[in-house]
Amino acid sequence: MSRLLAFVSAAALLATPVAAQSVDRVAVNGIIDQGLNHSQVMQTAAYLTDRIGGRMTNSPQMREAERWAQAQFTDYGLSNVRAEGFEFGRGWSIVRSSARMTAPRPLDLRAIPVAWTPSTNGTISGGVIVAPISKVEDFDKWRGKLSGKIVMLSQPGTGSEPTEPAFRRWTSAELAERNVYNQPQHSPAAIERSLKTVNFANELDAFLVEQGALAWVRISQRDGGLLHGTGYTYQVGATPKLAGMELAAEDYRRLARLALTDAPPTLELNSEVRFHDEDVNAYNILADIPGTARGTEYVMAGAHLDSWVASDGAVDNAAGSAVVMEAARILKALNVRPKRTIRFALWNGEEQGILGSLAYVDRHLATRAPSNDPALAGLSNNRTWRSRWPIEPRAGYRDLVAYFNLDNGSGKIRGINAEGNVAAAPIFQEWLAPFASMGATTVSLRNSGGTDHVYMQSVGVPGYQFIQDPLDYSSRLHHTSIDSYDHLKAEDLRQSAVILASFLLNAANRDEPLPRMPLPTQPTPSDPFEYPAD
Repeated sequence: MSRLLAFVSAAALLATPVAAQSVDRVAVNGIIDQGLNHSQVMQTAAYLTDRIGGRMTNSPQMREAERWAQAQFTDYGLSNVRAEGFEFGRGWSIVRSSARMTAPRPLDLRAIPVAWTPSTNGTISGGVIVAPISKVEDFDKWRGKLSGKIVMLSQPGTGSEPTEPAFRRWTSAELAERNVYNQPQHSPAAIERSLKTVNFANELDAFLVEQGALAWVRISQRDGGLLHGTGYTYQVGATPKLAGMELAAEDYRRLARLALTDAPPTLELNSEVRFHDEDVNAYNILADIPGTARGTEYVMAGAHLDSWVASDGAVDNAAGSAVVMEAARILKALNVRPKRTIRFALWNGEEQGILGSLAYVDRHLATRAPSNDPALAGLSNNRTWRSRWPIEPRAGYRDLVAYFNLDNGSGKIRGINAEGNVAAAPIFQEWLAPFASMGATTVSLRNSGGTDHVYMQSVGVPGYQFIQDPLDYSSRLHHTSIDSYDHLKAEDLRQSAVILASFLLNAANRDEPLPRMPLPTQPTPSDPFEYPAD
């Protein structure tokens, strides 16, 4: 019975009567014409990728992207274009790098410096040791064995071959299966999982330096020669002392196999990187189309502008950023005069913990009570956010009536996640109706995570993530060295910009704000009679 109550029929929910307002289909006609016949979305994406490139938070490339995006919004004719800062940490960029096996035979290897690790200060050379270390408890096993070595920290594994196509679109059956209610993200279990994350990088760095290691390397998380280079020691005062690099999985395993033979390999590494400490603040870029009749109320669209540095950050997330900017251009080109202000946001620091949109929530919408747990006192805001109660709404809490996010690659919009909001779901169904022939039909009650709407949802502000065709986003592009313009799909991005612009105009002109979820309060245990796990 409890399962039946938890998983509510989508058909029943969508049949719930609501005071829905008809879509202005004449306005939709104008949006479609402007978005399909006069699109600039690919020009925007090309500038962000081919021209600027990977946009690591606080890097010179990200600073250029911040300036350029503001200039574009201004050129479109938007108002109140601004950069809103929040404390982040150090910038970091790669000048050049290389990795080469010199014995038992010469071979250039595919490698990338790990973000926010230091330079090697020239070429270093040494033998390797395969010493898998993933937790502090592993240190004792390798104590006294690492001096003068390049330490291979990952388990080599045996590789894998794909069993499904790398590129795909959702089928109708798969979209239907997505429409299942799942537990909102205020549950104690989700909070406990987030608090179990430990910053291990600095402890590992101190151990390797103490043991006299020359540098360390890790294996790429994907096969196929793909590289990532992600790292998180961006805070001032947290920079490691030892250089770290990521090797392509196939190259890493070759070294690991040779290490077991009578001809163990020798490795040369050269990593030249730069730190940028001119400004420790990162900046969200904001711009408005002013409202005419609803006071301080506004609707909002956003995507994160930052990316990793292994490639140009095309599908993650120049695609979403270009769609948001294109929606702004479309609406301004049509000279819309919405009742509510329409705000556009390009977030920063998403890749390091959804930091930019959290800073916006904390500053403008709601905050949380300070923690009374001394163990949490030194942790960053995003690490403790969901564990602190009660939520304390700010004066502008109800001004934001809807936020729409785009951050799942270049695939066309197939629908929207209603994030458990059974009152909003039928309204979204009506708003999607003009786009059924473009493939957008699904309203799912499930909630989605991992991107810039989640902290809004966590305090009860209506934030939504669109459902997009997966294409090859997760299979080979997400955070990898091939995330370039070549993998963007122009037709899909044009369709997404049209739908986003339409949703924004509908939300801005609706007589009543979109229905809200209740203000979250601290959850009670799902089973009060269950013994805690050991």
